[in-house]
Amino acid sequence: MGDSAYSFSLTTFSRTGKLLQIEYALNAVANGRTSLGICTKDGVVIATDKKLSSPLVDVNHVHKVELVTPSCGFVYSGVGPDYRVLVIRKARKSSQSYSLQYGEVQPVSQLVKETASVMQEYTQSGGVRPFGISLLVAGADGDGTPRLYQVDPSGAYFGWKATAIGKNYVNAKSFLEKRYQEDMELEDAIHTALLTLREGFEGEMNCDNIEVGVVRGGKFSVLTPAQIQDYLDEAN
Repeated sequence: MGDSAYSFSLTTFSRTGKLLQIEYALNAVANGRTSLGICTKDGVVIATDKKLSSPLVDVNHVHKVELVTPSCGFVYSGVGPDYRVLVIRKARKSSQSYSLQYGEVQPVSQLVKETASVMQEYTQSGGVRPFGISLLVAGADGDGTPRLYQVDPSGAYFGWKATAIGKNYVNAKSFLEKRYQEDMELEDAIHTALLTLREGFEGEMNCDNIEVGVVRGGKFSVLTPAQIQDYLDEAN
């Protein structure tokens, strides 16, 4: 009996030691739009392709980069509704609970652990399926240190200097490996992020079909379309 006999069960390992539903969730991530992040000594940048299937969609109502706490933001690749549930119902509630209990903003490392734990619970519970998304989390710890994390559908999380997820992630990672420097500053990282996105972008890249978020001075913010256009103009 091959692995296919286990492909519909989330809680049963296949004979080769795999949980196939998690692998299928990773396939959903790999089919999603490209997202990437770069962590520097003075901040973090996360950027994503949000190209839409129809020009009739109002881009002002489509958001992939979300502020979760004043010092932390998420971006995803994969299934959009899963992201909405994870960010709004889980991550934001966790951060608000921490803030009410301790009177301070939740450090990004603790928020990542909480979010990864939620995703892991959905890999060993009956009647549910894994989240079909991977997250890039940009934020600052309690001491103000910039951090970049990746969280996968399995609940595994990793700290990164620079990484990419979604469609074309292999080429994007290769590009980042060539461009990344230990002493690069945030402004350089923003330009590098845009150059990396452009490498595998289908069509013309503009301020309406990408989103960029930055951690600067310990605070997270989403760049406005006008700010993104200024960076694109500089790159050109």
